[in-house]
Amino acid sequence: MTENSRKGIKMERFITEEILSKYQEYLYEEEKSEATIKKYMRDLGKLLAYAEGKEVTKKLVVGYKEYLRKKKKYKLTSINSFLVAANQLFEYLGWYDLRVKTYRIQKEAFVPESRDLSRDEYKRLVKAALKKGNIRLAMILQTICATGMRVSELANVTLESVAEGVVEIYCKGKQRVILLPGKLRKKLLRYIKENRIEGGVVFRTSGGKAVDRSNVWKEMKILSKEAGVQEGKVYLHNLRHLFAKEFYAVGKDISKLADVLGHTNIETTRGYIKTTSREHQRLLDKMELVFGSA
Repeated sequence: MTENSRKGIKMERFITEEILSKYQEYLYEEEKSEATIKKYMRDLGKLLAYAEGKEVTKKLVVGYKEYLRKKKKYKLTSINSFLVAANQLFEYLGWYDLRVKTYRIQKEAFVPESRDLSRDEYKRLVKAALKKGNIRLAMILQTICATGMRVSELANVTLESVAEGVVEIYCKGKQRVILLPGKLRKKLLRYIKENRIEGGVVFRTSGGKAVDRSNVWKEMKILSKEAGVQEGKVYLHNLRHLFAKEFYAVGKDISKLADVLGHTNIETTRGYIKTTSREHQRLLDKMELVFGSA
């Protein structure tokens, strides 16, 4: 409860573009990543549109929560993300009484087959990119999948870091070091030479800027059809998941994997190594714990 609430003073509360602009500046001061800030602003834009200039009350926020589920039919995970963004804005403004509970979601035991990118499908994507002559995309796919880095971290892959074989990542106030596999490093050095890159960021646009998610996303969606891979599987983050599964399969060390991926919560890492129901079924059959004829 705010000081004014305790004193019985009614404060009218409205969300405006000006408030969101100031909140955005606050997020920058808190050193949130560019991707996080963009997502928060995008999510809060939904609340701003729903409020339509009306005063923000607890009733309105609860109505917004129901609107997202019943009218817009968003997935509960998406709704929770929107609500977290709203709750954090309310905390910033001191409107603590407006915070709403997120939906409790039972964790999926398996990764749906329709969302799981296999090793074979990944290879087909790389081969399709090479066949199209899109060497940059082929190298980006292999760099993310062979190291587990985020697409937002590609800007840290520089001529200097490739020469050393080590990429230093600074994200969310943390630092971690990513080692480049020998074969990937050789390919990157050849790519650098062929593209006459004399220094700085390796993966860049024609204008010389570091590629971002949108650049790669559009190219990947086109590539999915040519590679014969379901579009629903072709997400950049799926490359990170594939790396995680392959890394864990070799070493069975989830703590080490969490360090490599840059996770502070090991529960987040667990989500990266979930198997599909088909793989789980094979494991159950392999156990052979049912005897006799059916």
